[in-house]
Amino acid sequence: MSNTPHELVADFPEYAEKIQALKTSDTHFAKLYDAYHEVNGKVHRAETDVEPTGDEEMETMRRERMQLKDELYAIFSK
Repeated sequence: MSNTPHELVADFPEYAEKIQALKTSDTHFAKLYDAYHEVNGKVHRAETDVEPTGDEEMETMRRERMQLKDELYAIFSK
């Protein structure tokens, strides 16, 4: 079990400026970013037992987070 927050800018510091620019200029990216940030926060709170959750729900949230992260990476790494 990890309690690392997995913030995009921390995970990909070399893309920090591009991520910030896309958040304001690309509505699709901004929606994906907001969804990622929301599910990432839920996973982090569950992992740190702030808001405990069952194993199945945790796996579902982690899969959703990974899918969103992959989509976001595909956009900002171009």
